[in-house]
Parts: sequence; C-alpha cells; structure tokens
Amino acid sequence: MQVYLDNNATTMVDPLVVEAMMPFFGELYGNPNSLHKFGTKAHPAISKAIDQVYTSINASDNDDIVFTSCATESNNWVLQSVYFDHVVNGDKNHIVTTEVEHPSILSTCKFLEEQGVKVTYLPVNEQGVVEAHTVRSFITDKTALVSIMWASNETGMINPIKEIGEICKEKGVLFHSDGVQAVGKIPVDMQSLNVDFMSMSAHKFHGPKGIGALYIKDSQALSPMMHGGEHMGGRRSGTLNVPYIIGMGKAMEIATTDMEAKISKIRAQRDRLEDAILELSDTFVVGDRDNRTPNTILISIKGVEGEGMLWDLNNGQIGASTGSACASADLEANTVMLAIGADNELAHTGIRLSLSRFTTDTEIDYTISHFKDAVGRLRNISSSFAKQKPTEGGEVQECELHHH
Repeated sequence: MQVYLDNNATTMVDPLVVEAMMPFFGELYGNPNSLHKFGTKAHPAISKAIDQVYTSINASDNDDIVFTSCATESNNWVLQSVYFDHVVNGDKNHIVTTEVEHPSILSTCKFLEEQGVKVTYLPVNEQGVVEAHTVRSFITDKTALVSIMWASNETGMINPIKEIGEICKEKGVLFHSDGVQAVGKIPVDMQSLNVDFMSMSAHKFHGPKGIGALYIKDSQALSPMMHGGEHMGGRRSGTLNVPYIIGMGKAMEIATTDMEAKISKIRAQRDRLEDAILELSDTFVVGDRDNRTPNTILISIKGVEGEGMLWDLNNGQIGASTGSACASADLEANTVMLAIGADNELAHTGIRLSLSRFTTDTEIDYTISHFKDAVGRLRNISSSFAKQKPTEGGEVQECELHHH
C-alpha cells in the first residue's frame, strides 16, 4: 500500500480540477488579452474562476484578487512593495513578523534587513501560536507592515488573525497574512477580518502547482513587482495562465463546498492516527488539536531521529516529512520545534503527518501499524533512547513542550 501523508507540502490534483483545465490546453488556447474570438472565448471561464475564488474566501466586490505564480511570489510582492511604497518612498522602516514563517517570508525579510529595514521576529508560545498582545507590544509608529501566517505549515496551529487584524487597524499598520495552510482547509471569511493582504496557493488544496493569488483588501495601492503589460488591471504583468486559473477556481470551489463535512472526516482520521501514536511512551504532539488545522500532526518521538523515521516510513511506502518541504534539504533542527522551546535533541525528532480528503481509513490503519513498528525498530538502535528508561506508556499525552 502507498500512503501519502505530506499534504502540507503539496496535494494531488483533484481529477475534477484536471477535467476543468483540459480544454484550455487545446481547443481554447487563445490569449485572453487578444481582441479576436480565440482570445475572448476564454473570458467566461476566467470570470467564473475569479467568482469561485471570491466566493470561497468571502471577499467583497471592493476587494482585489490577483493571480500570481505561487504564494512565494505573493509573499515577496507584499513585502518588497511595502518596502518601496512605505520605506523608500515613505517614513516607515520597520516590519513585524514571526520566527516560524515560511522561508519565502523569512528570506525576504533577511533581504530587506540588508536594505536597512528593521525586522522584529516575534516568538511563539509553547503551543506554537503568536499571541496578539505580543504583536501589539512590538508595533511602533515606524512599523509599515505586520506579516503573520494564518496557520503553520509545520504544526498546523492557527494564529489569532482576527485579533491581530484589529490591533493593526487600531494602530494604522498594514497587515499581511500568508494564508497558504488555511485556505481550502478551514473556513476563511475575509469580510469578517481586517487583513489587508492574504497569500494563497492552489496546490495546497488539490489544485495545480504554479498558480497562486494575492487578496488585496479594498483594492488598495500596492506597487506591482512584475512590470510589463496591463494584465490583471496593471497589477501583475504576464500573460494569464488560463488553464491554471481555471484549475485554482475549481479547486477552491470543491474545497469549500460542504466544508464542514470534509473537515469532520479529516479531523476524525487525524485524531485516530494521533491517539494511536500517543499510546507510545515518550511521544509529544505539538499544540492543542482544537486550534489546529484538521489535517496536521507534528509529533516528536523521543530517541528517534526525524530523518531515520522518514527513511523507515518511506521504505513502508508512506510519505511524510520532518517539516517544511521548502526547507527540508537542510537537515537542521526543526526551527518551529526550537521556537516553541523544545531542546535540540527533541527538535531533531519532529515528524509531520498531514492528511487530505483523499486519505482513506485503510491508509490510516496501515500507517498506525507501520509507525508503531518503526518506532520500536529505531528505538532499539537509538543511543539517546537507550541511556534512559522510558516512562510508562500512555502517561505522556498531548502536551506542550515547555522551555528548558
């Protein structure tokens, strides 16, 4: 059996999404900016896809949604354009973000620091969550932007976006959220929140790779990063990627239709898998599951190296990860585990399991069985685990990792 449990890295494209995209590679291949009928034939489908995206996140008609190549582009666009608009051509010089953002935020912030911007990297609490009052205490009159992810790609923990948005509004500071792990997984209602910019990516909710979007509240000003033609109202130049835009719209519509039922099914499977792993001694799951995306588990297994566990799972045809796939080439300690206060040894033991609506109960059964066997095998050869007698099974339950 093959089991894919790395859906926070990417997802399978839903066959219905592929079906919706196919005509736009062949008979409907025109450039939608052309004036002849080959181009104009694509217009109704693009309009429908745009409507699907607006509806899925409950954006207002006054808001703008601009398609990009991915959320990495959307994140770069917001940070770099806020730099040009409010630092270079304004009187601000400060950005607030967190220690646990996606590399596309952290690397861009490092780049902006080299240009002279002051960046504050907020810590998370032992649940892996950024507390709203922490954000408030670091905003100054020089702060141009606060950028905080909606949900963590590694832990699945959901940040208090509504409260942070209210603080930013009160302080007159722009607020961006990387919504990649929220959109299509949990309800997202942009009209109920004060979020100026929100990034999303289709391949995280069973759409194609290579297409994302940026939500812009009230269609406010943001200098374009891609210059050229007048595509997307002049906001992002480049010929529209018609099949992928249609795929993203369709994927969002499917993900947000009967969403509560989809969430319940995934959550039940996730909880069953998590409970089974927690029956093993000296296992820790990061964060309270009620405030976590319904598909994610970041589990630490004392005495088991994350890389060793991945290798064993991979041999059993189970795909998992030790954290963000965008950073998994470097076998450093997991930054999120360190940020929530795990010691260095524990931070090397994190395994992320992320489910999707295509995950089956049979796959969960198989994973539970293989996972338990793998922990036994690896602990038998583990030098760090052999030195200490493990605690009795079952007494370490879903707990916070406190600072050492």
